[in-house]
Amino acid sequence: MIDAYMVYAGANDSNIMKYKPAAGDTEMLRELSGDAVAWLTVDDTRIDYPVMQGETNSEYLNKDPYGEFSLSGSIFLDSRNEKMFSDPYSLIYGHHMEYGAMFGSLDGYADREYFDAHKTGTLTVIKGAEYKITFFASCKAQATEKVIFDPPESDNLSLLEYLNKHSLVYYPQEVNAGSRLIALSTCQSAESNERMIVFGTLNHFAF
Repeated sequence: MIDAYMVYAGANDSNIMKYKPAAGDTEMLRELSGDAVAWLTVDDTRIDYPVMQGETNSEYLNKDPYGEFSLSGSIFLDSRNEKMFSDPYSLIYGHHMEYGAMFGSLDGYADREYFDAHKTGTLTVIKGAEYKITFFASCKAQATEKVIFDPPESDNLSLLEYLNKHSLVYYPQEVNAGSRLIALSTCQSAESNERMIVFGTLNHFAF
C-alpha cells in the first residue's frame, strides 16, 4: 500500500505546476532540469506535465523531472527525436496511471465520443515555438511496431497508411504526409507489450 501511494503521489505532484510556461515564457521550465525540453498540456484532461528527454528511453522510466528515483517516472520524448520537435514525427511516452494521471487519460481516446471532446492540446518547447496540437487518430499496437516506435525510420506516409488500416478513431482529412506529427504512447498493462497511442498534428500558434 505504501508503494502504491508513493507511485500515485509522484504522478500527482502539484508543485511541478510552478514550472509550467506562462504565455510561452519557458524561463521557469529551464530551471527545472537540463533534460526538460517542453511542456505538454492536453485540454480537459489531467495531462499537464513537463516533457523530459534522456540519453536513452530507459532513463526517465523511473526518474522524476527533478532527477530523483520515482516509480511513476516522467513524461519523456524519444531519445532519438530532436528536442526542438523539428522532426516530421515526434514520439512521447508516459506511464499508464490510475485516475487519468500521467498518460492514463489516453485510454479514453479509444472511444470516439471521448476523442471528439478532447481533440486539442498545447506543446511549449524550450527556446522554441508554442504549438497547438490537434489529435486525429488513436490506435493500439505492439511495442515492436516499427512504423510507430522507430521515429527516425518512420516516414509520415507509411505511418498514415498504417493508421488508416488500424486506427480505433481516425480523421484523415485533418492530416497529410507533410504534416508535422506527434504521438503520445502508454502501456496497457505490466503484463503486455500492447500500447495505446494517440496521434496529433503540430501547428504554430499565431500571436
